[in-house]
Amino acid sequence: MPVKIRLQRHGKKGKPYYWIVAADARSKRDGKYLEKLGAYNPNTNPATVELNVDGAVQWLQNGAQPTDTAKTLLSYKGALLKNHLAGGVRKGALTEEQAEAKFTAWLEEKEAKIQAKADGLSDVEAKAKADALAAEKAVNEARIAAAAPVVEEEATEEAPAAEAETSNEEE
Repeated sequence: MPVKIRLQRHGKKGKPYYWIVAADARSKRDGKYLEKLGAYNPNTNPATVELNVDGAVQWLQNGAQPTDTAKTLLSYKGALLKNHLAGGVRKGALTEEQAEAKFTAWLEEKEAKIQAKADGLSDVEAKAKADALAAEKAVNEARIAAAAPVVEEEATEEAPAAEAETSNEEE
């Protein structure tokens, strides 16, 4: 039975949400599957990927073929790297501890990259809010400035009239 690791679509129209599953290649896209390996939500920024890495590696070692998109997601979470390192352990090129150390180092580096992207997005969002606030303040100041000369003109017209009345009273 040919097995594929692929995405199974869920969610509503315009808001897709995918399960990463191991399924018979002949079954329908959203049909019966053998095992659910994780979930993928492309609606968030950065996209959220939850994956049972050990389960995915087990399926890959048993001959499951990932689709293009599933292969990208497996690579993103490190399942393909872990499978590659497991092959090196089987051949004797690495020890189990060396393979685990390499995988852990890769995971830490990947988490740092993801965190940097999330921080960058929050910085961009904060800068956009600050720019919008500055633009709104400028518009409000322009409105106040446009209304202020009218008030000053009325005050300057009343001032000479008041001076004339006071000068009349003094005489």
